[in-house]
Amino acid sequence: MAWFKRTEKGIQTATEDKKDVPKGLWYKSPTGKIIDTDELARNFYVSPEDGYHVRIGSKEYFEILFDNNEFKELDKNITSKDPLKFVDTKKYSDRLNDAMEKTKLKDAVRTGVGKSKGKDLVICCMDFAFIGGSMGAVVGEKIARGIDHSIKNNIPFVMISKSGGARMMEAAYSLMQLAKTSAKLAQLADAKIPYISLCTDPTTGGTTASYAMLGDVNISEPGALIGFAGPRVVKDTTGKELPEGFQTAEFVMEHGFLDFITPRKELKDKINLYLDLILNQDIR
Repeated sequence: MAWFKRTEKGIQTATEDKKDVPKGLWYKSPTGKIIDTDELARNFYVSPEDGYHVRIGSKEYFEILFDNNEFKELDKNITSKDPLKFVDTKKYSDRLNDAMEKTKLKDAVRTGVGKSKGKDLVICCMDFAFIGGSMGAVVGEKIARGIDHSIKNNIPFVMISKSGGARMMEAAYSLMQLAKTSAKLAQLADAKIPYISLCTDPTTGGTTASYAMLGDVNISEPGALIGFAGPRVVKDTTGKELPEGFQTAEFVMEHGFLDFITPRKELKDKINLYLDLILNQDIR
C-alpha cells in the first residue's frame, strides 16, 4: 500500500535525479485553457476548448493551404538595408541581424507558389515574429514581385497579413510601400486576376491602410485584431469611449470592412471556393 502513502518524511529524490518538464509541451490560451502542443498543431493551431486562434507564421499557413506542403518560394534571399543608418535602442542593422538569427527568416514576408486543391496559387504571407511583421521596403518589394508573378502566369493571388504596420526604421521608404503595393494590386485587377486578402491577428497600421483591405474578397480569422491606430490612440484622439469589441474581426465585419470570418480549419476550402466563384469555374 506504500505506493499511495508516504512512508518517509521529506523529499527523497536527489537534486541531480530530478526531471524537469520540457518547455513547449503545453499551450495556455488567453482564456486559461490548456492544450497539448501536438494536439494544437493537429487542430490547425486552434484551441479546441475555446476556439482561440494562436498566432502562426508563413510556415504553418503554407502547410495549411498548399497541397502536401509543396511550393516554390520566390525571392527568398532579399534582405533589408539600412539607408538611414537608423538607431533607437540599438542599430537597425543589428536589429535586422538579430531578427534573422532568431527567426531564421530573411524579412517579414514570404512568397510561395504552388497548388491548392489542384490549382496554382500565389501566396504572400507575413511573419509577425520578424520585427512585429513590420512593412519595410523588402516587404513591399516581395509583395509587388508576387503580384507580378500572378499577372505573368495568370494565377490568383492571396495575401495573408499579420503586421504591426509600417517599419519606422525605414521612415518614408516604408510609407512608399503603401502606394507601391496598391498600384500593383490595381494592375492585378486590370488583368482580371482574383485577389483574396486574409487579415489575421494583428492587422494594423499601414498594412490595413493599403493591401489588406483591397481584396476582391476580404476575410479574417475569428477574433483577429484589425485596425489602423491602436484603441488607446483612437480613444485619445476622439475623446470618446470605444464600443465593446472595437477592432475585433467581428466588429469590423459588422461595420462593412470584411466580407467573411473563416475559421482556420476551413481556410483552404473557403479560399478556393471564393476563387472558383469569382472565376466562374466548377466548385472544387
